[in-house]
Amino acid sequence: MSEQSLQKPSVCPMDCPDTCSLTVTVEDDKVVKVRGSRVNPITEGVLCNKVSRYYPEFVHGDTRLTTPMKRVGAKGEGRFEEISWDEAIELVHAGLTRVIDAHGPQAVLPFNYSGPHGLISCDSMSLRFFHKMGASLLSRRPLCGGIKSEAYAATYGLVPGMPPEQIELAETIIVWGNNVTVSNLHLQRRLNAARKKGSKVVVIDPKRIKSAEQADMFLPVNPGTDVVLAWALACELEQTGGFDQAFIEKHVHGFEEFMALAREYPVERAAEICGLPAEDIRTVAKWYREATPAAINYGNGLERNRNGGSAIRAICALPALAGKFGVPGGGLQAAAGNAFPKTMARLQRPELIPEGTRTLNILDVSKHVLDDSLDPPVKALFIYNHNPVIVHPDQNRMKRALLTEDLFVVGAEVAMTDSMNYCDVVLPASTHFEHEDLYAAYGQQYLQRAEAVIPPYGQSLPNTEIFRRLAARFGYDDPIFKASDKELMSEAIDEGDIRLKGVNPIEIPTDTAIRMEFDGEEPVMFKNVFPATPSGKVELLSEDLERQYGAALPRYAELQDDYPLTLITPSSDRRISSTFGGVKACDETPKLDMHPADAAARGLDDGAMVKVWNDLGEVHLPLRITDAIRPGVLCSAKGAWFKTTDNDQTVSALAPLDKADIAEGACYNDCRVEVAAYAG
Repeated sequence: MSEQSLQKPSVCPMDCPDTCSLTVTVEDDKVVKVRGSRVNPITEGVLCNKVSRYYPEFVHGDTRLTTPMKRVGAKGEGRFEEISWDEAIELVHAGLTRVIDAHGPQAVLPFNYSGPHGLISCDSMSLRFFHKMGASLLSRRPLCGGIKSEAYAATYGLVPGMPPEQIELAETIIVWGNNVTVSNLHLQRRLNAARKKGSKVVVIDPKRIKSAEQADMFLPVNPGTDVVLAWALACELEQTGGFDQAFIEKHVHGFEEFMALAREYPVERAAEICGLPAEDIRTVAKWYREATPAAINYGNGLERNRNGGSAIRAICALPALAGKFGVPGGGLQAAAGNAFPKTMARLQRPELIPEGTRTLNILDVSKHVLDDSLDPPVKALFIYNHNPVIVHPDQNRMKRALLTEDLFVVGAEVAMTDSMNYCDVVLPASTHFEHEDLYAAYGQQYLQRAEAVIPPYGQSLPNTEIFRRLAARFGYDDPIFKASDKELMSEAIDEGDIRLKGVNPIEIPTDTAIRMEFDGEEPVMFKNVFPATPSGKVELLSEDLERQYGAALPRYAELQDDYPLTLITPSSDRRISSTFGGVKACDETPKLDMHPADAAARGLDDGAMVKVWNDLGEVHLPLRITDAIRPGVLCSAKGAWFKTTDNDQTVSALAPLDKADIAEGACYNDCRVEVAAYAG
């Protein structure tokens, strides 16, 4: 007989800007229901279907890892036997020590991204451990978010834009490259509220997403041409008297250089490149010019191509050119993570890094593993908070790398993902429901704390405890390697910062979310927060980006490729990246969306199985013919696991390893392919 149901507060740790507050129903130490709560005002008691439907199975389902294991079959085969934690720690120590003795500590590489977004579970004790070891450093942000972050930071510095609750104050709202109902659900409620009050909403995306169906204007832009569209809007604003010259003269750096480029793309030329009606571009410019306040929200979809950084920089220029700052609801809804007084150096201890330690781009890990000339070579990977074989571009090269016989691979994971099948040792990690953590979001500006709602499932351990035990085995006996989770949380946030209102971060009540305020108010650019760039101005010309990437100004590069169709791979309405890919509801093969004209040209029928291929791989998907996608563009959701395939290839197999204009970031949406019928 079950114990009485308990309702416990928590926070969603997923890679999503909303970072919702949760109410978790627990029975017999099991999560049986997850709902949104009102602790975080952004959540408003509403939760996405993914988290509410799939989290209980994610925590307690068939794929959950509950005990350490060692590989007994071939790499990738998935044959393991259970072992004790003591044996697992010894195997990891022996394997890493063997690599270090043969090649030096830089032959070891931590291979993680950001599965959970808690401040201590994402990367705290783990980086202390690898820094002390002297392992190679990993540049993680190129995989996702780095282009977007660097573009904004180069333009405005590390300061927050407007919080999402202000956006409904705007008279015109442009949502650009953000699949709101899938990846930023609570923004849609704000957009709906704004429209009810008479505001105009514009959605810019290659696909007619759900938010586009509810918008006043939809611009189905060609992938990779957003920078041209932003330039065209700037041109039209200039020609119609939409610039705030006084603001530009006082607060904008690089105006003439930026506009010299923009003027090369007036509306008529941009319309042809972007595949849009010229009159629609003019209408959007008019709405934006006439609106006070006017807001722009942009998503990660913008960054996933060769021109990603340029697009975001050009978009970020628009409110500065038009003088839209200084009022609530005016400017950019962006960079919420800059609102929090995080102290990441205190948490992660970069002072432990030996001088001269190299840094490797996360996108290049497979290349480096397969590179016999690399000195020192990469001979050990430690995978945690990451499912690289599913999410990395050029999936087949990643598989080849992970199959390398003399590569020692350790995995720490909640579920038995496809990547874990390539590991020599697998360590069971706890979900966030099984330990406490702090949550500083990247899409809203409330700081939250959560406690464990259930005990660790099986023999699983939090990431922090896994790396404490490893540090002890390696003889790292400094107190910083013994810090408790509470001590780590206290080191993640500046407890004396005025934004915490006198509350110690480790004592934030779990029924409270602390709003980040500046001078007692929400941030408003050019009222209580100001650009933190080298010039102190909005930098449309960036000397920093020129030094790093030769990109002082935005630029447009046309993609040249022999394959005729562009494949975009946005987020799924069932998975968060690849998380939840192991639940039964995600057994189905994702569909491929194709425009009727492209299907007719290839003699393809709706519902038929098709093969999608390029020089990197071949994927088999059921076809969905729809005019929601523009001609010449295909769409299929990312993150599906190999169980959905008949050849262990998903859409990541087709994605190139090209680098974007800044941040050396990924170009998933520069994927060019062909499609034909597939007989099976």
